[in-house]
Amino acid sequence: MSDEKKVEAPKPPPPAGPPAPPPPKNPGFVTFVVDGKEVVAKPGTNMIDAAKSVGVDIPYYCYHPRLSVAANCRMCMVESSAAPPGKLVPACQTGITEGAVIKTDTDKVRAQQKMVMEFLLLNHPVDCSICDQAGECKLQDYYMKYDFEPSRLEGAKILRNKRKKLNDLVVLDQERCVLCTRCVRFMKEVAKAPQLGIFGRGSHEVVDISPAYGKLESNYAGNIVDICPVGALLNTDFRFRARAWFLSAAPSVCTGCSRGCNIYADYMGQDTYRFRPRENDAINQSWMCDGGRLSYKSLNKHRVLQSGVGRGGDVKDITRADALKLAVEKLQAMTGKVAFLASPVASNEDLLAGLAFARDVLKVKVIYAGGRPDGQADNFLITADKNPNRKGLEAIAKGFGLELKPFAELTRGIDAGSVKGLFALGAEVPEAEETFAARAQKLELFITTATNESKVTAAAHLTLAASVHVEDEGSFTQGDGTTQRFRRAYPPRGDSQPHWKWAVDLARALGLEMKAASSREIFKQLAPTVPELATFEWDKKAPMNQKRPGISSLPAGADGRPPGWREQGVPSIRGLTLPQGT
Repeated sequence: MSDEKKVEAPKPPPPAGPPAPPPPKNPGFVTFVVDGKEVVAKPGTNMIDAAKSVGVDIPYYCYHPRLSVAANCRMCMVESSAAPPGKLVPACQTGITEGAVIKTDTDKVRAQQKMVMEFLLLNHPVDCSICDQAGECKLQDYYMKYDFEPSRLEGAKILRNKRKKLNDLVVLDQERCVLCTRCVRFMKEVAKAPQLGIFGRGSHEVVDISPAYGKLESNYAGNIVDICPVGALLNTDFRFRARAWFLSAAPSVCTGCSRGCNIYADYMGQDTYRFRPRENDAINQSWMCDGGRLSYKSLNKHRVLQSGVGRGGDVKDITRADALKLAVEKLQAMTGKVAFLASPVASNEDLLAGLAFARDVLKVKVIYAGGRPDGQADNFLITADKNPNRKGLEAIAKGFGLELKPFAELTRGIDAGSVKGLFALGAEVPEAEETFAARAQKLELFITTATNESKVTAAAHLTLAASVHVEDEGSFTQGDGTTQRFRRAYPPRGDSQPHWKWAVDLARALGLEMKAASSREIFKQLAPTVPELATFEWDKKAPMNQKRPGISSLPAGADGRPPGWREQGVPSIRGLTLPQGT
């Protein structure tokens, strides 16, 4: 045997793999083409949102930017060069890839959309004329755009429960449901109360409440009405009260607690019909609680629309001019003896003017904090402080060099007789109204500006009719210190006027010239002395306002933007992005 070492044969090279992907055209981003338009988007951007950024609308029912992807409605199917040949892919579920070519308007895609619409409408009831979602319904919109054909169904439609109460606020019409599962996913993922599910099989599937629950038990159940793309879920408080096309919408802020949820106030004439959440990723995302949703009622009912003099059953309505004259006479008679109570329900503009009046006219150095009493909180949106502007009150008092004391010190002063006169900017008090009304009987003078009738206003010698926040422009500083603007929906009702206007009128009548004819001027003149407000850009921070004359339509409940603004790009999860010059 030879001692020579065996020479090993060289190993064959490994088989060639797929070619390396080309480097990204825009490093850090994904570049692809939708209907001939180049799109540059961040990795992970949903295909539907990415397409909208270049003006391409892909229809959908089940997709929602704040919920998990279900991909069950099949309305968003598109052609993609990254998909197997001949296959359509759901745009809501399919990730964007570098260099892909997406087509949303081919014969194959249109045929798919037409088939989906026919399937969804097969057993859908023809009751649009009595449906509150009419005018805000994606079934109506998409039928006109993608189907527009008569039904081929022969025989009766499948009947389901038309009026199933899920709780005191939400009613379900199972016949109208398209099984998008948005409501099911919201209750599980956002409300953290998985109480809804899909039950049954095939054509008899329905959304229903779990047998373990008699009704929806959540502070956020009303949001499933907002995100329902059809008329299956309706708000019992709003149901059959108004048509969407008769209403206008004003961007505003909820005053139910210190969270400061961004909302739309939907109104007709000088009546508010509902509150709906408005997107703001930093504050309330796309949601609001049911308590805040129903708080609009105080804007319509039990309002102080006429100033009144007298207590209890002896109140006599007087004009604004007479009320101003009488207030001046009473305040002059008690110069230096009047304490000042400020409500954190009032706006920054109201408090700026009111505290300037207190400091420079009433000559007080101490003011007392009023407002609503604390309540329950949760770990999502609801805060224990039920006042929308406590941070604003604290900041303004400090900026004006005034000492802000708690309400309990005021009540001790009244009981001890050291406080004989009181001017209250806002009639909200953090104790039982009956208790404070009885205590106020000891006062020689009690004047209040008030938006709503209460036992407190009944105990006042003079009540000055004040307007609510949707009747004026202004701002609140919510619990985290963020200052937010709100828009006016309609002019003040009755003979009321804003708190700040009463303060300005009284200051002028008592010898202090305050040159301010609007809440904007109040803020511009007085906010610079308050560090927390000095840098706030009052004009630039105003939310979108509908400037079209006459009656304008409401935002569609399906995507949260009004008709005419749906084409302005991707629905931002950080708030509405406006076109230049708006």
